[in-house]
Amino acid sequence: MRLTLIQPCMGRRRGAPYIRTWQMEPLAPALLAALTPPDVTIRFFDDRMEPIPYDEPTDLVAITVETYTARRAYQIAGEYRRRGVPVVMGGFHATLMPDEVANYAEAVVVGEAEGLWPRVVDDFRRGRLARRYQSDRRPSLAGSTPDRRIFAGKNYLPVALVETGRGCPHPCEFCAIQTFFGRTHRWRPVDEVVEELRGIKKPLIFFVDDNIVADPPRAKELLRALIPLRIRWVGQAGIDAAFDEELLGLLAQSGCQGLLMGLESLDLDTLASMGKGFATARGSYETALANLRRQGIRLYVTFVFGYDGDSAASLDQARAFAARQRFYLAAFNHLTPFPGTPLYQRLEREGRLLFERWWLDPAYRYGMLPFTPAGITPQALEESCIDARRGFFGLPSILRRSLDFRVNSRSLFMWGHFFVINLLMRREVLQRRQYPLGDEGCSIPLLTVDGTLAANPVPAEEQS
Repeated sequence: MRLTLIQPCMGRRRGAPYIRTWQMEPLAPALLAALTPPDVTIRFFDDRMEPIPYDEPTDLVAITVETYTARRAYQIAGEYRRRGVPVVMGGFHATLMPDEVANYAEAVVVGEAEGLWPRVVDDFRRGRLARRYQSDRRPSLAGSTPDRRIFAGKNYLPVALVETGRGCPHPCEFCAIQTFFGRTHRWRPVDEVVEELRGIKKPLIFFVDDNIVADPPRAKELLRALIPLRIRWVGQAGIDAAFDEELLGLLAQSGCQGLLMGLESLDLDTLASMGKGFATARGSYETALANLRRQGIRLYVTFVFGYDGDSAASLDQARAFAARQRFYLAAFNHLTPFPGTPLYQRLEREGRLLFERWWLDPAYRYGMLPFTPAGITPQALEESCIDARRGFFGLPSILRRSLDFRVNSRSLFMWGHFFVINLLMRREVLQRRQYPLGDEGCSIPLLTVDGTLAANPVPAEEQS
């Protein structure tokens, strides 16, 4: 049996290559490869960095779908299905929107692949592939070590992505993670994580857990096991971790170089309305950030705007706060309602969505606001986010933040990368704006499994 794994890109401008700045190894295809029986021949293609050889013989195609890559995934699926090759789709979007995804694939995997994928392969071999596969319980993460051999020969960044756990217990209204995992959190066995890390020879590890400190006792167990490995790592964590002194000390000792933390808003009422009131339950942001600075932990902080109390002044306040704190990196993003989330459902009830399904609508472009906020126009909010990014990644700001000797310039390794990363972020302030979802050069309309055109076909001008 021949299996082809595909990682779709977000989209592509007509006649232009994909933006390749931040391409890292995608874990989902590597995990599928690890779960596939050893007698199956696997080929992996990353649509972000190489052409897909549609005419190369294969028996089955598997595509991981995220909301931003859904339209492109459906285009790719159509190319294979027109050649008589069946397609299986899974991933976040397939779980959030299984009925939609089922329009473009012979089979849909809803939820996590462990416990399901071997059955999919076996059913296909026996000629009885089902339309939908879904487990009635969360699978164990024991044995969930990806097969990185599929990455051989591909020019990814020298950063290894490693997963130590999945999910997050917090109820943030806008977050698809809590929808996908049902506000659960599970860990991989620590010894398996350590064994995987021993086999990785890259200068930096990115732990992709949505919240690596979600379960503090287990997090501490993991961090203690990391100390002898002498690795450098970055990850994602909740701000409430900053009030656990033992945890902070273990983060620093284990090689943590930086954390991505979602502050989201400086307004307490807005935090409460998004279900993130827990972020300041143990103390203020200023106290939490001071605790992190004492341990020399660099921060990539994210803000999100578009809640009813937000205005242009909210972005000015956040930008000034980020400048004072001299964050290593900061993101000023507008709110995006992902399907299946409480936010999407609320905005849909309130009649505030500007697109029926923004991820499929040809009129939608990356960076557009897909709903009507209360305190500012969509266009004004888009421009304010751009202005905040432009100011934070301006040369004077980069220089001031680089001279933060207590944190940002504490490590020669991270200080050197500070300039590279910040200058790349400066270049990209406008680079992805108005970027299409799906390949503009794709001349064939989206095709459903019953042979009809999709509800949002490619416009006539894109078929020429």
